[in-house]
Amino acid sequence: MKLGIVGTGLMARFILPHMAGWGVDVRALCGSPRGAEKVRAMADEFAIERRYTDYRELAHDPNIDTVYVAVPNNLHREVVLAALDAGKHVVCEKPLASNAREAQELADRASDLGLFLWEAATTIRQPNFLLVRDELLGRIGDIKIAIANFSQYSSRYDRFKAGDIAPAFDPAKSGGALMDLGVYCISYIVGLFGEPMSVRYRANVARGIDTSGIVDLDYDHFKAVCICAKDCGAPSGIQIQGTRGYIASPSAPSICGTVTLHANDGSEQTFDRSCKTWWEAEFRTFMRQLDEGDLAACRAQMETSLAVARTITAARLSAGVAFPADRV
Repeated sequence: MKLGIVGTGLMARFILPHMAGWGVDVRALCGSPRGAEKVRAMADEFAIERRYTDYRELAHDPNIDTVYVAVPNNLHREVVLAALDAGKHVVCEKPLASNAREAQELADRASDLGLFLWEAATTIRQPNFLLVRDELLGRIGDIKIAIANFSQYSSRYDRFKAGDIAPAFDPAKSGGALMDLGVYCISYIVGLFGEPMSVRYRANVARGIDTSGIVDLDYDHFKAVCICAKDCGAPSGIQIQGTRGYIASPSAPSICGTVTLHANDGSEQTFDRSCKTWWEAEFRTFMRQLDEGDLAACRAQMETSLAVARTITAARLSAGVAFPADRV
């Protein structure tokens, strides 16, 4: 994978130190024109040769074959489309787009062009998530309750209360707790059980954006709850309850750490197949699919991403949280 990165924010900063170790060849970096000095400094730090302040120029760079999009959510659609139309494969940070309509448009464009498009939602590719899905879920009987919680007091929340609005809290930039943290919870539940019959989001809303809330998902024969919060903190984790036992993981659904299977007879088994970093499993998956030309596997995972997008969009709108993209 010969990668060009669009975005110089936290996600790029978090992930760049690890990419060489995964075998990713980072060849280009792009930021905004006003952030040219940040592009230069980051490119120097990580020895990235090619530097841009226009994502369209990066998209046409013949030295790269894949673009990693790590910009505010409202910009995902235009940057992804530019990369696809330039013939590049795309890794797009979660959430894939501002709403389900945009997500479907991106998936359709990639399919029409015969290109790979991946949503970088770590959850559904984490080894411990796959362990739960493929090996443990069938051991706890009929599912009755599922809970996913990602609650983390945001370092930007105090600024938000004072009127300094970061992108993660800005409805104009498709922000909010559901889009930032809840996407991992929804990805976990939908990744295991598919799209719910109905969804409702009971959100705490301030300045037009959800700062925390509870998503109710109805699967008819069982119920699921996703909790996300940026205005308060608590231990995050997963719990799936069945008629013969339950599965618990005391880590955020983005990480999918240690998993314990608790049987009704009181016995316990603990498992941990974690990678060294949050993002390793997904990038190794992307590279393997690209190397093998396995578009079918990529598109199967994209169907999960689209189901997540539909679920999140329905949840968000049920809470009265609207984005400019919803009015197009």
